[in-house]
Amino acid sequence: MTTVAPLRTVLGRFPAGHPCGSWPADEYAVAQRAQGLDAHVVMDLRTDQFLVVTDTTAH
Repeated sequence: MTTVAPLRTVLGRFPAGHPCGSWPADEYAVAQRAQGLDAHVVMDLRTDQFLVVTDTTAH
C-alpha cells in the first residue's frame, strides 16, 4: 500500500516576535476557515514565524 503525504500550502506568514504573539495568525486562520478553507496555524522554527497553512493532497 502506498501513502501520499499531504502537501501544505502557506496562506500567510506572521512574525513570531509580534507583540500579540500568534493572535494575528490565529485571526487570519479563522477568516480563511470562514471562507471554506481548512486553515490552521503552525510554527516554523527555522524562520521564527507563525504560518497559516492548509493541507492539500497531491494527485
